[in-house]
Amino acid sequence: MATGRTHRPATRSRGIPEATVARLPLYLRALTALSERSVPTVSSEELAAAAGVNSAKLRKDFSYLGSYGTRGVGYDVEYLVYQISRELGLTQDWPVVIVGIGNLGAALANYGGFASRGFRVAALIDADPAMAGKPVAGIPVQHTDELEKIIQDNGVSIGVIATPAGAAQPVCDRLVAAGVTSILNFAPTVLNVPDGVDVRKVDLSIELQILAFHEQRKAGEEAAADGALPTAARAGSADQGPDGDVPAVMPA
Repeated sequence: MATGRTHRPATRSRGIPEATVARLPLYLRALTALSERSVPTVSSEELAAAAGVNSAKLRKDFSYLGSYGTRGVGYDVEYLVYQISRELGLTQDWPVVIVGIGNLGAALANYGGFASRGFRVAALIDADPAMAGKPVAGIPVQHTDELEKIIQDNGVSIGVIATPAGAAQPVCDRLVAAGVTSILNFAPTVLNVPDGVDVRKVDLSIELQILAFHEQRKAGEEAAADGALPTAARAGSADQGPDGDVPAVMPA
């Protein structure tokens, strides 16, 4: 899941809340699957279940688009696909550059989902001179010395950073200076950007840590249900502080 921060207001020019904007791709993915199966209409309950949200929230989100569905019939699938695609700006071509063509950058370059959703990989950029000219996903890698020219020649406004953490901020600064106003950041670091530049961060390690937390909690609940308390809990007074009730805390 992508997380990020923005320096723009909490609502878009048409008054659509950012939380709603974040859910629109989920609806579009579910609707696209329905469209591929030639399903003509869908109820709010069915679509909400497919998108992983509740139906009341879905209806509220769609009201911002001016789409209210038909009682007893539901929503027209093809029209909603068009409506959401238009709202997300997916009815036009978006040239994208990927900076950092290591394992992750190469995997992103080979991802076929970009083109089908309106994103064209215009260039692949890497700082390693040995990578220059090598084709990845059929696109020759170009050196970072050409970054500004590449941005200008291709009219790029969206950049993807897949560099090591230490290189991410300098790359970000150059992208922004060259005219990029939206950045998808895969580097494990927080980027500082000026107002008017949107950053979305994807950190797989953070997502795994969150999953680890839930797994640990589930294991604890199962152990408690089985009557097998953790060793520390069974130790009793061994974990108590000098007053008997409050565990002792080491000074920071």
